[in-house]
Amino acid sequence: MTAKGKVYLVGAGPGDPELLTLKALRLIQTADVVVYDRLVSEDILDLIPAGAAKVDVGKRPNDHPVPQPDINRLLGRLAENGSMVVRLKGGDPFMFGRGGEELMELAAGGFLVEVVPGVTSAQGCAAAAGVPLTHRGYASGVRYITGHCRANIDLDFDWRGLADPDTTLVIYMGLANIDEIAGRLIAHGLSPETPVMAINNGTRLSERRVITRLGAVAATVRRSQFDGPVLFIVGDVVRLATHIETTAAGASDARLEIHA
Repeated sequence: MTAKGKVYLVGAGPGDPELLTLKALRLIQTADVVVYDRLVSEDILDLIPAGAAKVDVGKRPNDHPVPQPDINRLLGRLAENGSMVVRLKGGDPFMFGRGGEELMELAAGGFLVEVVPGVTSAQGCAAAAGVPLTHRGYASGVRYITGHCRANIDLDFDWRGLADPDTTLVIYMGLANIDEIAGRLIAHGLSPETPVMAINNGTRLSERRVITRLGAVAATVRRSQFDGPVLFIVGDVVRLATHIETTAAGASDARLEIHA
């Protein structure tokens, strides 16, 4: 009887391959099969050896060709025959990556699982843009939320708590709902003049950054016509970006646009 293989839930970081951990790189280059998401950059996929099988299970807004329960079962089937399986996720597996669901399903099936953390999109994009997520006198805390809930259910958040001017708010996957998110934050007390940075394709060669204000962010991103993942940083720390000359790691031509 063939021994079961092992599944590694690996964080690929925000896109720049130089932000991979050494362990993530080693596993990618020695895997039998790599199951990857849409947000894993082409530069990182190019690191997968020619002999490894590649399985695309990427999701897009309102388009989930491989539903999450099917992904969970797929990982088990691939490991059943003794293969070394790398489940490659953009950012970190446990930060809006459904890594916990996959871990629980695999563990329940008796599979060996190891989680390899990655640089989160929030950390990588903010650092590349020169925006400290916390800074004395600007923000004493930071909160992460997803701007898109499963099955398109309502965004049911503690809006009053999120509208804290002393806290940096980072919004993942919020492009489609940024109008509603901004409106809710303003309605619960956050100033429409609060600065916002929208980061498109963060840390990649195609990165674009736009600085605007909360009251205008929805109109600004519509005009910007972003293509690819977008992360929003909301809070006074964004003001620091205009004082620090920096370029994204590996993205020397990153474009910064400032809108009133």
